[in-house]
Amino acid sequence: MYYIYNFLATVLFIFVILPYFTWRYFREKGFPRRFRQSMGFIRDEEIAAVAHKNCIWIHGASVGEIVATSPLVKEIRKAMPDAKILVSAVTTGGYNMAHQIIPEADAIIYFPLDLPFVSESFVKRIMPRIFMPVETELWPNFLRAIKLRRIPVMMVNGRISDKSVKSYRYLFGILADMMGSVTRFCMQSSIDAEYIQHLGAEKRRIFVTGNTKFDQTYAEVTPEDLHQYKEELGIEDDYPVIVAGSTHPTEEDTLFQSFLDIRKEFPRARLILAPRKPGRIHEISRLAEKYGLTLGLRSVLKEMDGPRPRYSVVLIDTIGELGRIYAVGDAVFVGGSLIDHGGHNVLEPAAHAKPIIVGPSMSNFKDSFALLSKVGACVQIRDGQEMTAMFLKIFKDDALRKKMGDASLQVIRENRGAAVRTIGYLKELLELTATESMVNTHYKINTRNINDEVSPRMRPGDAVTQYLIQLSHGEDNGILDWCVLSFLRILSVLYEAGVRLKLFCYNAGIVPRTRLDCCVISIGNITVGGTGKTPTAQKVALMIQKLGYRVVILNRGYRSHWEEKIGVVSDGKKIYMTAYEAGDEAFLMAKQLPGIPVVIGKERAITGQFAVDKFKAEVIILDDGYQHWQLYRDLDVVLVDTLNMFGNGCILPRGTLREPLCNLSRAGLFLLTKCDQSSPISRATLCDTLHKYAPAAPIVESIHKPCDYIEIADWYKNDMSKALPLEALRGKHVMVFSAIGNPSSFEQTMTAEGLNIVEAIRYPDHHDYGMVEMQYIMERAISRGVKALVTTGKDAVKIPTEFIYLHRDVPLYILDMEIQITSGEEAFADTIKAAIKKEKASK
Repeated sequence: MYYIYNFLATVLFIFVILPYFTWRYFREKGFPRRFRQSMGFIRDEEIAAVAHKNCIWIHGASVGEIVATSPLVKEIRKAMPDAKILVSAVTTGGYNMAHQIIPEADAIIYFPLDLPFVSESFVKRIMPRIFMPVETELWPNFLRAIKLRRIPVMMVNGRISDKSVKSYRYLFGILADMMGSVTRFCMQSSIDAEYIQHLGAEKRRIFVTGNTKFDQTYAEVTPEDLHQYKEELGIEDDYPVIVAGSTHPTEEDTLFQSFLDIRKEFPRARLILAPRKPGRIHEISRLAEKYGLTLGLRSVLKEMDGPRPRYSVVLIDTIGELGRIYAVGDAVFVGGSLIDHGGHNVLEPAAHAKPIIVGPSMSNFKDSFALLSKVGACVQIRDGQEMTAMFLKIFKDDALRKKMGDASLQVIRENRGAAVRTIGYLKELLELTATESMVNTHYKINTRNINDEVSPRMRPGDAVTQYLIQLSHGEDNGILDWCVLSFLRILSVLYEAGVRLKLFCYNAGIVPRTRLDCCVISIGNITVGGTGKTPTAQKVALMIQKLGYRVVILNRGYRSHWEEKIGVVSDGKKIYMTAYEAGDEAFLMAKQLPGIPVVIGKERAITGQFAVDKFKAEVIILDDGYQHWQLYRDLDVVLVDTLNMFGNGCILPRGTLREPLCNLSRAGLFLLTKCDQSSPISRATLCDTLHKYAPAAPIVESIHKPCDYIEIADWYKNDMSKALPLEALRGKHVMVFSAIGNPSSFEQTMTAEGLNIVEAIRYPDHHDYGMVEMQYIMERAISRGVKALVTTGKDAVKIPTEFIYLHRDVPLYILDMEIQITSGEEAFADTIKAAIKKEKASK
């Protein structure tokens, strides 16, 4: 569905938006800035105050949403005085209004067009702490870019009209994605809450906070201000004054006719007219002339000195003043309600204690209209005749006019507090998402690749893989990159079709599966990259060994240099291969699992039968075997990295998914890893997704628990007596290097343990180190003045032996870690035991 959406968006941009924007670029003052920023060409100095500073980004489309934003920003500033605040708007009116009424914002910008490359660029350059769209400002590509970077989204002052409920449904799959991108929905009313739930939002994410427009104070007018407005508009002693706000075409016709009828009884009546679009000045001027009415412009009157001319109609052609100008009226008509538009904000005139008249169409502001009409502060009319009659009734009855005005003000006072409630939910959400939002930017990240002169051993494939991973996670967004991504999307469609066809053939029995005479447990995942499969396989193997079963681990020997179909890395007593021959993962397991054989080979059916025949295996563990469908399994344990989850949601090679998410239905047990580095709220969302595909599978949480540090030479000799406690390096300046799937998680673990990382060197996953590289790393460590180098066990097995036993000026430590289950340990053990017992019983 995204392909269709982006295709239509691109066509619309090329043939409609771009020509229209170009026309306005040369005709409208100030539009070049909007054009440039909306296209993604934002200058560094325009976002310097908020970029990469964990800012709170609040977005409102136009003037109305910006009005709702104002009280929120004020409350954020009170509750979090040090927070950086970014405000964005779509329209020129909204942008100008934000500058007028939100001086507390650190930066104000135009929101980007919802094109993928533009959205990606904006999000990447700003990287907010949280994104807060006001009302219904949901844009698919932008939300996707936000979600990719795990930035929480909190809809504020949420409002869904009847029309929106119907139109949103045409987005189909995109709608579900958008709803899933929003962490919390703070809605104006219970009706809006029901609507958003009807569109697919989860009930537990929805909160009713009220309408923040009740809290706006920017339009407050002092007696001195009121006198000045009347003087500038030339209406000092006139009565009655009608203010018509946010009017649309055809509504002015009705207003002018009604105004002429009113002037028959009130000759000094005046009409202040504020069209929704100020650009309609000439159209309305001609209409006023048709009705024989003199018309003056607010912008011109404002600049005059001395007494102003008395025009029958004053047209408000300025931006951001309507909320305050309502104060001069004796009664108010709110536009967009005589036509099928849904009305406009009735709270602004209510805040000035004004009687309010609206037309029959008020679906966009149904709740605030209901509150005001219930107490008699707002009256609904059907046409021009009823409008005239109601205005005359109000103007002839001072008591009625005061009663309606007082009722308006009372509604405002009774319903204030939405902004405070919203900020309460914001603070709570920031706390819940604090762990995963932690970004380690205080140390240098040194990414090594094929072009580095000290990396002669790096394979060309590593550089390609590294580039594709950067692209799939949105790290680059040049024109060439997006061309590559488009090509990768096509390949992803073909790849997914192949995966589905292959799995269908196995499920239908067209391609046979091999069933071994033992229990087979797979440890795998649905994404490419490190989720902790190897340490989990070790943990499960040790657990099964303690239960008294003969267990063998099968590894496919990724990056091994063993050419035979079967390779015995270890028979449980002796290691027969080097890390170069076996591959880093297989060698590491053989080293750390005495008594448990480790066998490598691409065909698990062959190596599995060998394990049964040679080692009398009762339980076989397939390391990284979720996609190895040739071999029947009694249990599939699926690992999910809570920091990365499902990558960018795309299939290889565009993303990191090995198969569609619906294939999670095969899982018999889910193990969430690195839960200490993710937020409770993101894990809850993840659990919902997993339950959707495999409702019967238990979900278990775990962490990568650091145990101690051991110098690499001692680690190789298995001399754990010389291991250092975690406290030994706390507060010390260190340098780290790794070639693993998720290096940032490893670095974050050490930061959490109190190490002061000066620099982190990252290589592609499974990279083989050479002496030249190790010398480079050591020289960097010496030049940086660190106390130690730290790496992982997976990296240690690939470091040349001559370097390990070489005299080093800086010690090299291995961080010893293990999988520790933090929630659901009993379910984890019971599920594994049940799989073994079930297989035994079937014999």
